[in-house]
Amino acid sequence: MPTRFDRVYIESAGYFLPGAPVGNADMDAYIAPLNRISGRIKARILAKNGIQSRHYAIDSEGRTTVSHAQMAAAAARDCLGRAGVDIAAVSLLSVGSSGGDALMPGFANMVQGEMGAPPMGTLSSQGVCAAGVTAILHAAQGIELGAHQKALAVAAEMPSRMFKRSRFGPRGYQSDFDAHFLRWMLSDGAGALLLGNSTQGLHTPQGRAKVRLKLNWVHQQSFAGDYPVCMQLGLSEDRSTSFLDYPSASEAEAAGALSLRQDIRLLPHLFDVCIHEYVKLVDAGWVQSSEIDHFLCHYSSEKFMPVVVDLLAKAGLTIPPDRWYNNLRTRGNTGAASIFIMLAEFIDTHTLKPGEKILCFIPESGRISAAYMLLEVEAADAPATRTPRATTAVPTPSIAAPHDPQQAPPTLQPLLTALASIWHGYRSEVWRSPVIHKLVAGQFGTDDYRHWTAQWVPQVRQGSQWMRKAVAALTGPFAELGALIETHASDEQDDFNILYRDYLAAGGTQPLDALHRNPGGEALNSYLHALAATENPLGLLGAIYIIEGTGQRIVPALLPLLRQQVKLPPSAFRFLEYHGANDENHLARWLTAVEITLALDPRAADAILQTARHTAQLYRMQFEHILER
Repeated sequence: MPTRFDRVYIESAGYFLPGAPVGNADMDAYIAPLNRISGRIKARILAKNGIQSRHYAIDSEGRTTVSHAQMAAAAARDCLGRAGVDIAAVSLLSVGSSGGDALMPGFANMVQGEMGAPPMGTLSSQGVCAAGVTAILHAAQGIELGAHQKALAVAAEMPSRMFKRSRFGPRGYQSDFDAHFLRWMLSDGAGALLLGNSTQGLHTPQGRAKVRLKLNWVHQQSFAGDYPVCMQLGLSEDRSTSFLDYPSASEAEAAGALSLRQDIRLLPHLFDVCIHEYVKLVDAGWVQSSEIDHFLCHYSSEKFMPVVVDLLAKAGLTIPPDRWYNNLRTRGNTGAASIFIMLAEFIDTHTLKPGEKILCFIPESGRISAAYMLLEVEAADAPATRTPRATTAVPTPSIAAPHDPQQAPPTLQPLLTALASIWHGYRSEVWRSPVIHKLVAGQFGTDDYRHWTAQWVPQVRQGSQWMRKAVAALTGPFAELGALIETHASDEQDDFNILYRDYLAAGGTQPLDALHRNPGGEALNSYLHALAATENPLGLLGAIYIIEGTGQRIVPALLPLLRQQVKLPPSAFRFLEYHGANDENHLARWLTAVEITLALDPRAADAILQTARHTAQLYRMQFEHILER
């Protein structure tokens, strides 16, 4: 849950952007095309990201005009100058960035040295977009604990040096799309916040009423244990080798290990996870969408704005578009510095009114992180307030995971919301299971895949059998569900043969009848058959939700990793490919069955939830045992 603050105020915000704005037509002078396809990639990306101008700390010859540390120091001086505060009054410097001018020492120490600042506490937070939030969090904690009266939180990014054409010479001016992509997305800049424990008020442009800007809470969560690397610098293209493991730096560069990359296929997961995290904050009473007056949302491309809008709407947590603020078009994506620059410009251009609440949202693609901050405007002469602790729960909103409540009748939305809560806990635990952890770590092999399919085949073989047993157990008005479930069973009755052929393609030699489920698979199979034998086993709809949802959501994320690491022909992955493409249709049929069931007996929702919870536990157990020999 969030870290709450009772006496931390933002006293000033400043920023620094190097050089003159660079428009899209002028980018080639700084970030020159690599080859004949560069122009097409550039046009495609710029058409979607919405950026019209940005700033670079290099000139048209590729020479650095201002260093990374100099940019950070300039932003800090701008912030201090606006507040009329001398650096000697600051006892903590907390800096966030993806990296400084040097690999060591810490970037905060380099910024302190650049400023010629007196002795002080420092923190260097390395990461991607959320690294700046970590810097704010550390600075705010120092203020809250009373260890510091004033602290500077600074964030800076300078990726342009990695994008100039000469850096791609060792690779023959060739690049994979993941490395090419970011050349047209990222730019340079720095921002700074002065945090303090006094109520003297926020520095604002002249002529505006004095107000205070209180930091209510900060919330940051990393999901690195759930997902593979999405954005990285310093690893080979397949993420298996560090640049330090090459015989020389030149060989690392030639291999592309010093190219900044982003796996855009993982980005949909980023926003899904982030919005679910926001749902949890609302659910626990930390924030309510209706109370948000200004929403400062960091996103790397305008393409993602409707994604966030849609996910918020699906969760029943819409923040009206007129409350959004973002400066991506004119400032570009400056990574960790983006929210600092955004907040500084927001303060410059908006008249803040007491009582207004400002929510900042910072997703990070590095290895999937979500960060939020809630600020509240107070009158300059108002008594200092204390943020109330979250004590009451807000009704759980609807969530579209793996089903979209907005595409379902309103009567189903409470059930889908509760199922989504079970799903997200299950999904997170599955991604931390030994088998997927090994896959995410890039250490998966053909033997692992063959062993997995060997255990999976007999479980899939039983699927249509327990479904047909359930059809036979339906009585009275529930008998009409039989046709739907029988259709589903018929669709899947031969799936085990597809998976068995995948097992053979992976080098398996055992006859079909000789394959056995692992302990988790045995427990799940026994549970489903026992439940199917009871009269009107309506709860099995919860089992189908988890099983088919796994195929719809988890399988598509695993398949690219398997193809990268398991050196087998496409014919060895037919089952996973089939389920990733077809389970969404299966879930549509499931939704119809649930609607019929609840219309006949609304109390069936409890059985569906209970069975979904038990199935998630047992399916997770199956994942836990896969690597056991």
